[in-house]
Amino acid sequence: MLMKTWHQYVKSLGIPTAEVFDMATVLGSDVTIQNWNINGLPRDMFSTENGIIMDNSRRWSLFIDPQVQAANWIKKMERKNNLQVLKFSFPDYMKKIETSIQNGYPVLIESIEEILEAPLDPLLYKQMFKQAGVWVIALGENVIEYNSNFKLYLTSKLRNPHYLPEVFNKVTIINFALTLEGLQDQLLGIVVAVEKPDLQQLKEELTIQKADNKKALKDTEDNILKTLSETKGDILEDEKAIQILDESKVLSTEIMEKQKRSIIIEQSIEEFREKYKIVSAHSSVLYYCISDLANVDPMYQYSLDWFINLYIGSIQKAEKFKIIEKRCTCLINAFTFDLYNNITRSLFEKDKLLFSFLLCSKIMIAQKKLEENEFLFLLTGGVGGETTTPNPCPTWLLDRSWTEICRLDNISAFNGFSGTILRDATIWKEMYDNFTEDFLVPAQWENQLTSFRRLIMIRVFRADKLISSITNFVKNEMDEKFIKPPPFNISVSYDDSYNLCPLIFILSPGVDPMSALVKFAAGKKMSDKFKSISLGQGQGPVAQAMIMEGSEIGTWVCLQNCHLATSWMPTLEKIFDNLDYDTHPEFRLWLTSYPSDKFPVTLLQKGVKMTNEPPTGLQNNLLKSYISDPVRNPEFYLGCPDHHEMFVRLLYGLAFFHACIQERRTFGPLGWNIQYGFNDSDFDISVQQLQMFINESDDPFEALSYLIGECNYGGRVTDDWDRRLIVTILADYINPLVVSDKRYTFSDAGKCYGLPERSDYQVYINHINAMPVLHPPEVFGLHTNAGITRDLQNSNLLLGSVLKAYGDIAAGGMGETDKHLMMLCTDILNKLPKLFNIEAAYIKFPVTYSESMNTVLVQEMERFNKLLKVIVATLITMQKAILGLVAMSPQTETFSSSLLMAKIPAKWVSVSYPSLKNLPNYVNDFIARMNFLYKWFETGKPPSYWISGFFFTQAFLTGVKQNFARKYTIAIDKLTFDFEVLNVNVMKSAPNDGAYIYGLFTDGARWDRNKGILAELMPKILYDNMPVIWIIPLLAEKYFPGGRYVCPIYKTSERKGLLSTTGHSTNYVLPVLLNTDLPASHWIKRSVALLCQLS
Repeated sequence: MLMKTWHQYVKSLGIPTAEVFDMATVLGSDVTIQNWNINGLPRDMFSTENGIIMDNSRRWSLFIDPQVQAANWIKKMERKNNLQVLKFSFPDYMKKIETSIQNGYPVLIESIEEILEAPLDPLLYKQMFKQAGVWVIALGENVIEYNSNFKLYLTSKLRNPHYLPEVFNKVTIINFALTLEGLQDQLLGIVVAVEKPDLQQLKEELTIQKADNKKALKDTEDNILKTLSETKGDILEDEKAIQILDESKVLSTEIMEKQKRSIIIEQSIEEFREKYKIVSAHSSVLYYCISDLANVDPMYQYSLDWFINLYIGSIQKAEKFKIIEKRCTCLINAFTFDLYNNITRSLFEKDKLLFSFLLCSKIMIAQKKLEENEFLFLLTGGVGGETTTPNPCPTWLLDRSWTEICRLDNISAFNGFSGTILRDATIWKEMYDNFTEDFLVPAQWENQLTSFRRLIMIRVFRADKLISSITNFVKNEMDEKFIKPPPFNISVSYDDSYNLCPLIFILSPGVDPMSALVKFAAGKKMSDKFKSISLGQGQGPVAQAMIMEGSEIGTWVCLQNCHLATSWMPTLEKIFDNLDYDTHPEFRLWLTSYPSDKFPVTLLQKGVKMTNEPPTGLQNNLLKSYISDPVRNPEFYLGCPDHHEMFVRLLYGLAFFHACIQERRTFGPLGWNIQYGFNDSDFDISVQQLQMFINESDDPFEALSYLIGECNYGGRVTDDWDRRLIVTILADYINPLVVSDKRYTFSDAGKCYGLPERSDYQVYINHINAMPVLHPPEVFGLHTNAGITRDLQNSNLLLGSVLKAYGDIAAGGMGETDKHLMMLCTDILNKLPKLFNIEAAYIKFPVTYSESMNTVLVQEMERFNKLLKVIVATLITMQKAILGLVAMSPQTETFSSSLLMAKIPAKWVSVSYPSLKNLPNYVNDFIARMNFLYKWFETGKPPSYWISGFFFTQAFLTGVKQNFARKYTIAIDKLTFDFEVLNVNVMKSAPNDGAYIYGLFTDGARWDRNKGILAELMPKILYDNMPVIWIIPLLAEKYFPGGRYVCPIYKTSERKGLLSTTGHSTNYVLPVLLNTDLPASHWIKRSVALLCQLS
């Protein structure tokens, strides 16, 4: 890119230059480059230029080498020179470097991190000096002789390292990441080598022969020039010179003839290879589908060697055809499915559809069946400011949807689309109200909408339906088998492993793979040779001894919970690197770990990875409880002979409760504020206690409720509102009516949610098996709309994860991306208000005993000024970086990516109030908050307060209490709040005591303004605006909630927060009391809350 820009610039100045200019021609040598290729340097121009930069650089080279291409090339190229391969983790690496310097051996240091070891500095800076006429160098306390044949290479496996400027002063940093062209060439050579090994071997021999011929030709030419330059007098009289020239001419002619024959043979080979290019081109696209999966989860790491081994195996197993076109199609299909099976085995459930969709989309983009800008629109909803055109259908079309529709006009296929919304509103509203996969669109758009463009329509109008629509899209574009991942199977993973390949369980809450692994070891007759240890403090040496012993005698070693021993992980990596092919063939290393970015990448790339998650769905959870110990054990099931009916019914209630609270996790914050890892051990201890208390007590309900709700399950619950919820839910499943009422049901959604009449074990199994697969949210205590909220969250999670896995959309130089970034920065800067004048605020609103709100206002202004300064500074820095006035730092790159993906930059988040909004909405919200304070400053204390506009809401609430306490001379710690919901939206005057607040939204319910009570949500309406609420300070001793619902207020819909330095939650605000004509338990199970802002 730099060379191209430079060449164009030189031409524009009128400086004579070749029409086609490339570095290889000017600085390279055909002979040298061909030798590099023979030794493994990829043949693409990018790799060739990398080699030339290394060869011509005055500093030693540090290769960014995630696929280990540079390291492999250097190892082959320098093998004959006694290459020393080292790592900084080797204890004696400096001694070996000193020896290599003295003997003139080349050194390769692998696995370089972002910091270079200080002892290397004299070597990196080439600080040699003469001593007694000999060149020497000082390394630490040692002064050693420097051999001029010494060479140093450094390689890093980091995919995107961020080096400090001082590192660039020490070494020449070369990006050796594999290019698409280079990978295609490698994969083409492999497929031809498998299909026609003799032909590929002939090509490789010809390549070597051509290199030898070129070298011989060059030597001949040099010999001729040398003869001509050394001959004195008339060359025609110099017989020796004439003889040399004649021999050189004959040799040159022979070499030229050999080259001609080689070219003819090579052309015929290339004609054959050309037929397989479709396979290598397709397969290289697949590699780039998996290369960025680590952005989604740090455990999703796959090496190029692993990919190539799978590629070779797939070619060998694929069905044979004599017709090459059919064979190629078969190879493509076989490898795509093999890769899908192997990758999905190592992915969590939530990421399996992600991979299928990414696979499908990247293949379609490569085949020109899908435009990349349309794909990115589906993932992001477009990037740009808010539209100035008003929403034409505000009664049903969301403002977010309208904004995205207007952005769609910028895509050529959707040009003018926004104009059709009002014109064809009836058709679009029908699609919105009664969505089906084959929804109708206006006639003018019918022929323009491809299957992918229909997905864009679904994103815009009904984003909650995207998961099912994407599933069908993959099924139709590829095959149904690409949406049916293989089940968990240790045996298949084991078959893919060998003694130097670790097997890695990626853990998820609620599942322990150890029981399955122990059972598998028994099946392989390895029980006596199976050893395991749970890693933790001080366990490293024990684990190391187990590995060393196991590698010698052929045992299986399992290291559990590697995520708890991150400091020991580099040692584990080194131990495994030192294992060689003398390792016992039966040895296996099993590792278990939750996702961790500290887990060694080398082990992840070498290893076979597996995930196993708890069953999903009410039916599967119930069935698992009943077919597992202890419930399936007849002795246990019949363990309450005097109270069998009670035990069996309460046992089913407990199993239903266990399934219910796990399924609520799928509803996000509506299910639980915090996602808890309820698991089988909670259920096991609870059923044991259930049996014990039924056998020992006639009335076990109070004890069971406490132990199960507060200890077994409740012991995991850290949020007070979640603790209230779990106790409330449990009361529906463990109570006397479950035993006495034969018609008792856990949900009114259907008879299947009741209990069987008979108590036989098989009757309950049949009852569970007869349940439907899908269950309405009401079964879990939630409103029907919770299903829409859940589906929206899942859709956003999927699209966000695909965007991460797609790669860095901010990559590139000065082009459309930079222009767009500059426009975004300018647009935001132009919108932002000025800083508050804090001195003027102190003068106009001084600190007074009777008015605490003055202090609240000034402190809020200071907080917003701090945030505004950060926003302005980062935007200006971004503009300077685009113009090249300052260096593009890692922080600036991250910032630019956030802007392009319409996310709030992390730098802003660190000094901001909580917000889940996208970037345009966040900026508008920020401006609205500052305008609220500006109006307060200009017109005085408002009659009512926009509670959502405060940076630190607790300060405002404390100010309300403080005003009341000082007015009536009451200690502030004796006060609390009462609440009254007013049937108005705007107040003209402030109350005598307390404060009016507005700007809240109901989540999980709505406010019935006619009756003044909580009511159920309307269909598809997820939130409702609350009217003004009067918060009234009163003595805590007079506080009486009565039958009102105690409703928490949160700043965002995420609900969970952290405890800040002030002792307050970063998200939770306070509880309010709301009137209701239903039991409070109804709204508790609905997870009803008030929110200060929507996402």
